[in-house]
Amino acid sequence: MALMLGGGGLVVANVYASASEGGWGGQGAEATGQVKAAGMATIDCPDVGTQLTQVPEAARADVDRELAQLDQQIAAAYQQLQQAAPEIRQDPVAADGPIMNPLKDKRKATLDRVADAIGRAGNRPEGLDALAACTMRPAESAPGDSASAESTPPAATQAPADNGQAPAPGQGGNGPVAADYVDINSVQPNVPNPAKGSDASGGTFTSECGVNENGLRNSDNVIVAPGVSNGAHHFHDYVGNQSNTAFASDDDLAKAATSCVDQGDKSTYYWPVLRLQNGKQEKDAGAPGGGTEGNAGEIVTPKQVTITFEGNPRGKVTAMPRLLRIITGDAKSFVNGPANANASWSCTGFEDRQLKDKYPICPAGSDVVRTFRFQSCWDGRNTDSANHRTHVAFAGQDGACAAGFEPIPQLVQRIVYDVDAPSLNDGGATVPLFAVDSFPEQQHKPVTDHGDFINVFDDGLMNEMVDCINSGRTCGPRGDGGDNGNGNDNGGGDGGATANPGDGGNGDNPGDGGKNEGGQNGGGQNGGDKGTTAPSEGGNPDDTATASSPAEAPRTDATVTPTGDTKNDGRGNGAKQDDPAKTTEPDATRPAQAPKADRTTAPAEQATETAGATPSVSATDSTGAAAVPQTTTPPPATGTEPQTSGGSLAETGAQLWPAAIGVLLALSGLVMFLRARRLRY
Repeated sequence: MALMLGGGGLVVANVYASASEGGWGGQGAEATGQVKAAGMATIDCPDVGTQLTQVPEAARADVDRELAQLDQQIAAAYQQLQQAAPEIRQDPVAADGPIMNPLKDKRKATLDRVADAIGRAGNRPEGLDALAACTMRPAESAPGDSASAESTPPAATQAPADNGQAPAPGQGGNGPVAADYVDINSVQPNVPNPAKGSDASGGTFTSECGVNENGLRNSDNVIVAPGVSNGAHHFHDYVGNQSNTAFASDDDLAKAATSCVDQGDKSTYYWPVLRLQNGKQEKDAGAPGGGTEGNAGEIVTPKQVTITFEGNPRGKVTAMPRLLRIITGDAKSFVNGPANANASWSCTGFEDRQLKDKYPICPAGSDVVRTFRFQSCWDGRNTDSANHRTHVAFAGQDGACAAGFEPIPQLVQRIVYDVDAPSLNDGGATVPLFAVDSFPEQQHKPVTDHGDFINVFDDGLMNEMVDCINSGRTCGPRGDGGDNGNGNDNGGGDGGATANPGDGGNGDNPGDGGKNEGGQNGGGQNGGDKGTTAPSEGGNPDDTATASSPAEAPRTDATVTPTGDTKNDGRGNGAKQDDPAKTTEPDATRPAQAPKADRTTAPAEQATETAGATPSVSATDSTGAAAVPQTTTPPPATGTEPQTSGGSLAETGAQLWPAAIGVLLALSGLVMFLRARRLRY
């Protein structure tokens, strides 16, 4: 790859041939390996779904299907735009006739059906026609793609353009670009560490659900587009519930298997997959939501996934209602703007610095981390809402919920990836770029990152969670970590909370980046996370933290506790390795054990060495829904590395010969003792 300035914006010339490039971007690879270029223009349409706050229950299914149709229309128009001539991609007026006006007509017809569906069940909404028109945004006006002096190579090193067109960015022809990344070392700490009040619910509850080792993925979204195959237009990783497809009913979710250690948690947790732009074609290369919609490259299985539920800094939390649905972040925020964005990117060892609209370039020995902090205030009535947002909300900066809302446990997902820093100077040719899957027109921008959750905890376990959090304990499926402490030092109590930003500390042992042997560390994992610091709360949609713009003071439901990794943090603060003797080799053939009677137990370390396995996309049926894996055994919660590090006969002998000598000496002593007794008599 080579960086080029062309078509009004920074783009990347892609020399990797991919099946998705011919089908999606229309820039089929030539025999020379060069790829005809596409600009970075995109299509900006009003987000109808977020504006429909009042939809009668009887009309919801019809409205959801029509909203999914709007997404499909945008994706098709964006494909037309990528295949169009350069003058059309760079001139909104020229694009009106062949692309934008037909799109407007299709949207108007769909919006009329939306209004009709609502009118059959209630009052027909007025003014939806105003949302039909979209804008073609040329490359030069697309935010986040302007090249910096550091990321633009000298003119002599730039690759020549093909037929005067700009080169195609990313393996799928629609991003990412070099300007989407920033060195984490250039970011100033921007995560405050607010004090907790005396009435805070300071406990934490951890659920261990694996890292999606079995590769359960699909491009559906049962929350936003139920009953619509490929409703997400990008692939998701799933942990927890193993039956999540667009067609899963509430009853299906309740009866499903779960990857969680505690079988009382059948909740579904999902997020867009992360891919390397390395030329690899996954099984979804020719599938909707995958390569045919610009989501191409090798899917990376997370190294570690931590699922933690935290309390409220102002008071006690109440139980989440069963089947509560929460979406955090905005998958369309590249064109919608940052109002609902909740992306939070960082590196292990640097989690006092959070990025919303850039991917982090991490130093050697540091891993990429994405963190989702979900809304923690509930309206007390609804498990979902028409726009999937208004039934839940974020707490204010003081930690209080707005009038009419009550605090619930705050879900915090921390996902760690063992990916190397991409080589921006050659556009990722040496070390590939990485990016999340996205809607095609969102161009894999980091600000579009988002997470989804449906609560399928059984009532008993949910009540245990609430009791644990409200009593200030650290709990999970493997043992009670004791009192987290509600003091303002953020390190009091047996559990040790989050290290102060920048000190590399961990629990009760600040500063050394080592393993916290006394109690568990906040989120429920053992310490030893490279001396990591508290990541951003990430839950303030108004935050715009970037390398040049530190975050505003976020809400006080705000500190994630980093969990155990074993790499060096890039600043010399390596974590201690766990004692191998304490690591139990999991039995892959043994079914999941029933949870213990007392499940308010201390969480154990999750696997830290799962990177390196190349995941595969779940088989899809004719509807595009992912097939459920045959195995229902939860993934092992401990490390997946073999318990022994050697295994050769020579090594075994070297370990046994001291014991053999000891046995011989003992036998010699016994013989001498018996002979001495005979001499006495």
